[in-house]
Amino acid sequence: MGTFTVAGRTRSMGVLFAGVALLNTATVGLGTAATLIVAAGSGAVWSGLPSVANVLGTAAGALGAGTLLPVHGRRRVLVAGYGLAVLGALVALAGALATAVLPLLLGILLVGLGNGGAQLSRYLAADLYPEDRRGRALSTVVWGGTVGALAGPALMAPAAGAAAGFGWPSLSGPAGVAVLATAGAALAAAFLPRHVPPLGQPDLRPAPRPPAPATGDGGPVRQAGVARPLVAMVTAQLTMGAVMTMTPVQLQSHGHGLDAVGWVLSAHMIGMFALAPLSGRIADRWGPSVTVNAGLGVLALAAATALAAPTAHTSGLPIALFLLGYGWNLVFVGGSAQLSRTLAPETRSRVQGTVDAVVWSASALAGLGSGALFAGGGYALVAVVGGVLALLPLAFLVPRDGR
Repeated sequence: MGTFTVAGRTRSMGVLFAGVALLNTATVGLGTAATLIVAAGSGAVWSGLPSVANVLGTAAGALGAGTLLPVHGRRRVLVAGYGLAVLGALVALAGALATAVLPLLLGILLVGLGNGGAQLSRYLAADLYPEDRRGRALSTVVWGGTVGALAGPALMAPAAGAAAGFGWPSLSGPAGVAVLATAGAALAAAFLPRHVPPLGQPDLRPAPRPPAPATGDGGPVRQAGVARPLVAMVTAQLTMGAVMTMTPVQLQSHGHGLDAVGWVLSAHMIGMFALAPLSGRIADRWGPSVTVNAGLGVLALAAATALAAPTAHTSGLPIALFLLGYGWNLVFVGGSAQLSRTLAPETRSRVQGTVDAVVWSASALAGLGSGALFAGGGYALVAVVGGVLALLPLAFLVPRDGR
């Protein structure tokens, strides 16, 4: 293992896990509060702006972090990204206190930049382990999103009550939590070990395969081993984003309240994050391609379940949204594992950042497109299109090398 001790690896994993958990806590709570603030002040038609700001910030943050990592190293890049997130949370808090939309959106955009670095943490975790354990390593960091998915919504009501106690607008409370969470992430990142192996350290992995030539006519996403995981991850993001975005609208249009919406979305969040370690073990045992293809199949099954039970808020829809989340997780972990195995060390972080930027940009497209589909053909059309999208790439994704 060279000079990299087990203790150093454990410490690194703890820091990476904490950063993902804390950034997810910040973005979930802040994004929900900002959506309500914008809807109340500017109308429901503009309520999607905080989500767009977060997605664009995360995409730009992933692209920037992927470019800077080989030059400046893990610790500096993560500390800088999380520092921007702290600044963004402070700006968002000021916007929430003044109920001003522009600073609120700017703050969310900056928090998204830090979140982009947090998303790449799964690859940094994979680089700490040999190839046959990378799926489990990166899935452990993905599992950190479970903490944020649960803590973000759970802290909203107490935070709102605390803000009201200070005489502040109640929805500024989640913004205050975002300040504390992002500051915690930045502090944790400062404790990353100073001496860690460079990306792709040879003594932590089998002998590398000859790197595929990086042609100048296609950019990073045209390199060997990139197209298949990229197509799968974008498809999963589109399918999940479209169905998930319209499910609360579907429930409310049939007279269900926020309690039903919360229950269904909780099932979805559990599917997205809680079983990530299982996905990692599947990727290590049967290979990333099998994991990705299984995920696409589960996404198609989720869409079919939503189509069959579009108003069953206590049975069909929670099952559909759980499957939707877990199908996405299988594709996300499997695609990430494939990228961590096949890319040459000298281009790995740049390509991974580019892929994440494209995947996160797909979220914005899913959010916009799902609204048009729902308006044109209702929830059934959204589910059908999502299911077809999930199935289309399977022929393209059949592995040529058995991996």
